[in-house]
Amino acid sequence: MKLYYSPGACSLSPHIALYEAGLPFEAIVASTKTHQLPDGTDFYTINPLGYVPVLELDNGERLREGAAIVQYIADQVPDKQLAPAHGTLARYRLQEWLTFIGTEIHKSFGPLFKPGTPAEYKPQVKEQLGQRLQWLDGQLAGKPYLLGEQFSVADGYLFTTLSWCGYVGVDLSGLDHLQAYQARVGARPGVQAALQAEGLLKK
Repeated sequence: MKLYYSPGACSLSPHIALYEAGLPFEAIVASTKTHQLPDGTDFYTINPLGYVPVLELDNGERLREGAAIVQYIADQVPDKQLAPAHGTLARYRLQEWLTFIGTEIHKSFGPLFKPGTPAEYKPQVKEQLGQRLQWLDGQLAGKPYLLGEQFSVADGYLFTTLSWCGYVGVDLSGLDHLQAYQARVGARPGVQAALQAEGLLKK
């Protein structure tokens, strides 16, 4: 398998999932600025939409969209319990979390990263994002991970999006459960390996 990623982007989530799964893969940097691969290949020939992540399977087929990719990865190694079994309510809980993170957390960061976003609009974005993070903080009270005691691919995704807070000035102070959660997930060997591979570990 090949994972096309950009350091620190949402592709960190499947990067984490691959390390947690222990699956062999090749990681290929796809610049979000030049849209070129290290060998000069136009990334638009890999993903016409131009963004990461993309997971290329051994048979040449490609999967786009992080939520689909991380579930595919999890299902390759069911013994690792990175996702509950298909057809169970717990699996739908996982999908519920992946959807929430994607639509309510991930997409909310977009205007904060875009240079052209009007300055007067950003406080509104931060306020709404803050409300979602406050709710998340309450959801994590008394449990180590989103699904309870078991780490799942949803945790890798939430960890990825929370890691952007410092870059855009979103303050997590006072959100004690969320801060403890971020530290807990960040300490996992699989997460550390992905961070190191992307050059994101602070020296």
